[in-house]
Amino acid sequence: MTTQIALHQYAIGRMLCMRCSAVPIRKTIELAFENEREVIVNFTGVEVTQSFVDELLGALILRDGPEIMQRLILKGCSEQTRGIVKFVAADRAEQFLLATH
Repeated sequence: MTTQIALHQYAIGRMLCMRCSAVPIRKTIELAFENEREVIVNFTGVEVTQSFVDELLGALILRDGPEIMQRLILKGCSEQTRGIVKFVAADRAEQFLLATH
């Protein structure tokens, strides 16, 4: 069974914007990865900021490398959210690669 995380459950209104609000969600993802190959993160109905996405996904990339993104299924992303995720993932992947090579 794949863990599914619906971000709207964590939002105040439609926004997820603070780093501190991403930490418990990231910890849920980390725990799920202990037992599962993939985790679904559903962005339907929420808007996110770059700082939220950086804390949610960027921290995983910095720790585990860019290949961690292959284990995440991101659903319901708006065009703006996709852009934020791509930017954060590319930036943190570059930082990870520079630090490990």
